[in-house]
Amino acid sequence: MIEQINYTIYKDGEEHSITITPHYETQPNGDIYLTGVFKLTEGNVGLGDIVFDNHLKQWEYTGMGYLNHNDVAEIASFIQVKDADDANNISEV
Repeated sequence: MIEQINYTIYKDGEEHSITITPHYETQPNGDIYLTGVFKLTEGNVGLGDIVFDNHLKQWEYTGMGYLNHNDVAEIASFIQVKDADDANNISEV
């Protein structure tokens, strides 16, 4: 997943639109290196990062604030599914 995407969670009866921004580096040859770091924001408020291992299996959350472990686990699962979907939709040339 290299595109920024919004994800909606419902917390205490309220809808929260969380923006997920993947951090990646572009190599000199133009290849994109995915770092496994995803920045979470709501509007202008930074909520921290979800940092995955090399295989996007294990993760940890570096943020503090109103998101609890279950909220972040839901977002992390969404990232894993989205990344798998993106990988399956890449066509070889």
